[in-house]
Amino acid sequence: MTVIVRDFRPGDAEAVTRVRRASMPFEVTTPKSVLFGVETANPAKKYRLLVAEKDGELIGTAHAGIAYDAAEPGQSYVTPHVHPEHRGQGAGGLLLRVAEEHLAAEGATQVYAWVLDGPENLAFAKKRGYTPTRPAHFQLLDLANGFLPELPVLPAGVELRTAADFEADPRPLFEADAEATSDEPGDISMQFEDYEDWVAHTWNDPLLDRRLTTVVLADGEVAAFTAALTDGSTRYLSGMTGTMRAHRGKGYAKLAKTDSLRRARLAGYTQAFTNNDADNGPMLTINRWFGYEICATEVRHVRALG
Repeated sequence: MTVIVRDFRPGDAEAVTRVRRASMPFEVTTPKSVLFGVETANPAKKYRLLVAEKDGELIGTAHAGIAYDAAEPGQSYVTPHVHPEHRGQGAGGLLLRVAEEHLAAEGATQVYAWVLDGPENLAFAKKRGYTPTRPAHFQLLDLANGFLPELPVLPAGVELRTAADFEADPRPLFEADAEATSDEPGDISMQFEDYEDWVAHTWNDPLLDRRLTTVVLADGEVAAFTAALTDGSTRYLSGMTGTMRAHRGKGYAKLAKTDSLRRARLAGYTQAFTNNDADNGPMLTINRWFGYEICATEVRHVRALG
């Protein structure tokens, strides 16, 4: 009846996926994406995927690593997930302790964790020395039955493309992603400079559907984009929607999302999810306009290590 924590093995991918889907039903996870995250992790990340077992059954998991691309050194992250049917048995606390020990040994001075906004979850974090910093909202759109706007007539010089059109040279999308990400609200300031790392971990992510990822071009340059992550079946997640600074206020984010969502519906996807920092007013407003509704809230927490 004892809970043990060990490192992930490739054969655990299906079980880890089941735990994540049960714990976080508003995210998109597949066994292939779990394996990809482990097998391609940047060495500087010091990444570990931990699993908790009870009587031979995998009941929890936690992924932990160093934020190696952060502007300030010593930043790290961990988030434990325990299957709802097995909470209260010590798996979450044990996963967290093992992960913290690993991060501290790798030089981390602060660790960030996302905690679902509920009394038990918040109490769990507080008991272990974590302090809340900022909330974020998961949102859901009924893609099968909800209303989607028609595509407007495109202004002169504006074109719609997909990420698949950039497969020969995705660098323009990297540069757009870097600019948009640098303006995202958050606790950790990122130095988004390594193109090869972006190709390895963002462009090659098995969840990224390049044909459903819409890119808005204005006079031949990337003006906005929305990245589509999917499970290849029914679930669609907006991984990132960004507009370049020179093109904000022109409705290009709405245009990109409208195009991508309409094509996702035609491809058979029935649920569309997204996640926004509570301070990201512009994107929250856009998502409300589409009909997204908040389905869960999580709160970022931080704890000093050492």
